[in-house]
Amino acid sequence: MKKRSRFAEVYITLVLLLMYLPIIVVIVYSFNDTKMFHWAGFTLDWYSKLLNNMSIRTAFLNSLQLAALSSLSAAVLGTLGAVGLTGRYFKARGILENVSLIPIMIPEIILGMAYLAFFSFLRLPFGMLTMLLAHTTFCIPYIYINVKARLTDLDPSIAEAARDLGAGYVRVFFDITLPLIFPSILSGTLLAFAMSMDDVVISFFTTGAQTSTLPLQVYSMLKMGVTPEINALCTVMLGAVFFIVAIARLVRARKKTRPLL
Repeated sequence: MKKRSRFAEVYITLVLLLMYLPIIVVIVYSFNDTKMFHWAGFTLDWYSKLLNNMSIRTAFLNSLQLAALSSLSAAVLGTLGAVGLTGRYFKARGILENVSLIPIMIPEIILGMAYLAFFSFLRLPFGMLTMLLAHTTFCIPYIYINVKARLTDLDPSIAEAARDLGAGYVRVFFDITLPLIFPSILSGTLLAFAMSMDDVVISFFTTGAQTSTLPLQVYSMLKMGVTPEINALCTVMLGAVFFIVAIARLVRARKKTRPLL
């Protein structure tokens, strides 16, 4: 048992090193006083240059706006689709479910080329609108899968009892179904938000000349040569993610320790 436990500890340690060592290197070199890959001294100049870089700030705001709008739109459409298909049996149900999962089943480059051809056929001007439509489309399955799994586990007798007491379908949905599936909607929406913020390929095919997102901006900066400014950007984003996770865990811990009245 001791040999097995030691092997498990060594294995987990190696996995964690492989996962976090590159991140640590990125953070360390964000404070490097040179563009070269050797340590030349400590500096905060790359963070000041990052804050004064208007192109990165604009791209970051575009990414936030795009991710927020697309994830919220996908949350509405994915939730309605899951509610409409769950518990109802008709011939085209299986086809519709399979079609709704296509955006996460095919490679992004094929999906991006399909969006490019479709928007070109419709003669839509490429920019924030085309990216919003594309991101909403590939974000829908993340909400649909989570909500559908939750709806499958719900006891249908709860909604039936509410309807027997005189509640209509709309009131049953907002008063009973929606509160029960809200955690699944929230988790799917957060996942869709992260996927939209991280997307490069689909955004590359659907963006316009005057619109750029943060991943596209970083990709264009990498073509010109890697600078510690990108390391500083990664460090700031990692810090923001760790801060949000810490706040969420703190709130959850307080809820668990709160005395019941």
